[in-house]
Amino acid sequence: MEPLTGNKQTILHICSREMLRPLRDQILRLSGFDVESTLSHAEGMSMFWARPYDLVLIDVEGETGISAAEHLCSEIKTAQPGQLIAFVCNWRVAILTDCPDEIVRTEFDPAAFVEGVRDIIPKYC
Repeated sequence: MEPLTGNKQTILHICSREMLRPLRDQILRLSGFDVESTLSHAEGMSMFWARPYDLVLIDVEGETGISAAEHLCSEIKTAQPGQLIAFVCNWRVAILTDCPDEIVRTEFDPAAFVEGVRDIIPKYC
């Protein structure tokens, strides 16, 4: 985990997929964001309490991951209603949930992923 520094926008990325999480983290870092990430929702909550983030990205792995992601989203929003949260998910999951502020649809296109994140942060910050 790299420390957050400077005036870069900060992202907490919670993703239980070991192969995907570091790839997304690196894509976001190369695009100018400060990123901290974890594989677990419980650790994500601990990290959330430790420092402020401009955006919390929660990966939702298929329809089976919706309930856990919505629970985490609800916990964060209850504790800090102003926290910006986005789910990273496919189009099907996106139509089945309404907890987060935004949805970043996953496509196998790193530029589209970064563009989705960049589109979200200025709206709220």
